[in-house]
Amino acid sequence: MWRHAYKQLYVQVLIAVALGIALGHFYPSLDAVTPGLGEKMRPLGDAFISLVKMVIGPVIFLTIVVGMARMGDLRHSGRIGLKALIYFEVLTTLALVIGLLVANLAQPGAGMEIHPGDLSPDKTEAYRQAAKDSSIIGFILGIIPKTLVSAFTGDNLLQVLLVAVLFGVAMTHAGAPGRRVLDLFDDVSHVLFKIVAIVMRAAPIGAFGAMAFTVGKFGLGTLVSLGWLMLSVYLTCFLFVFLVLGLIAHWSGFSLWRFLVFIRGEILLVAGTSSSESALPRMLQRLEEAGCDRSVVGLVLPTGYSFNLDGTCIYLTMASIFIAQAVGVDLSLKDELVLIGVLLLTSKGAAGITGAGLTTLIATLAALNGKVPVEGVALVIGVDRFMSEARAITNVIGNGVATMVVARWEGLRDDARMHAAFARGPQDQPLNEPAPLPG
Repeated sequence: MWRHAYKQLYVQVLIAVALGIALGHFYPSLDAVTPGLGEKMRPLGDAFISLVKMVIGPVIFLTIVVGMARMGDLRHSGRIGLKALIYFEVLTTLALVIGLLVANLAQPGAGMEIHPGDLSPDKTEAYRQAAKDSSIIGFILGIIPKTLVSAFTGDNLLQVLLVAVLFGVAMTHAGAPGRRVLDLFDDVSHVLFKIVAIVMRAAPIGAFGAMAFTVGKFGLGTLVSLGWLMLSVYLTCFLFVFLVLGLIAHWSGFSLWRFLVFIRGEILLVAGTSSSESALPRMLQRLEEAGCDRSVVGLVLPTGYSFNLDGTCIYLTMASIFIAQAVGVDLSLKDELVLIGVLLLTSKGAAGITGAGLTTLIATLAALNGKVPVEGVALVIGVDRFMSEARAITNVIGNGVATMVVARWEGLRDDARMHAAFARGPQDQPLNEPAPLPG
């Protein structure tokens, strides 16, 4: 068994991450200008994430369209979406409250006594400018693509969702022509998942490059700087996953631990690349393997990538409180409630924006009527990259659990198939095509 373990993709990713850390540590950047060998590996990680993003739009589009058209009952699709949104709002609110409580108890920024005037506004100007465009109206208008094709060329998954839902509705009402297009899309989806399988062979290379760059650029010593904030974020995400999501999974009739073991390859992939998007195509397949109906998987999982960012919510509240404590600002209970209310909106509005975590943090602090200087974001820019793993892993686990729960609510989860999949393990060699659809 162990002799063939190296053939498993998640084992290859784990080895690649370890090699990347070693390369970045032993061949770091020589100075602020001259990159070391580890930092030069960044294009490998960037290229892999770009390859994954290349197929995400078409994968989501075909999964949703085929799922909705096969289901036929549009009211059923609407009910799935409504239940998913209610679940997302409850869980993200809970994540925000937990992050707030832990930050107040741990006091990660207490005693730093940093004067706002000592903070450099230059480091935050780019994110401040991006935050101006993250208003609620801008978010809503941003869901509508300029053309049907442009939805697949940008980074906003909600645009793809909108086009897919419109296609699914139209095909349901189109009769015979719709059924012919459905058969075509079903065939194309099988070919597309073969492309995904090919792209995923490069996952170890991408994970190696991303980790080598991170450690080579910032160094292992950087992990010590602002370490209490980082430790607090990681511990809070850990507790959220195993306590909150663990209880939800138990209530929904499955073991969280067995689910995590089942998606271990995707978790390692996210840890190596610091991007939850890198695991999205494979998570779609994993959840179908685990007995969830394609119509639920295709609707709930991609929507969760914009509306169910549990890890990001934990980080945003803790970073906001950390900055306030670092500059000596004492936030009242009213201020903290306003903070939660603002984050319930801005955490969704930043979907698809480059540097979304820092951009959303700027927008949130700006909404507190100047009580906390937005320049304080400069304090966390240096370590934001190291906390992205905790955010991304929590987000992908949270969205996986959400899909399992909503599928159970709708009676569209085959628990016998789920238990068989958990016992058998993920099918990595080769990556399977989607399961045949009923009807």
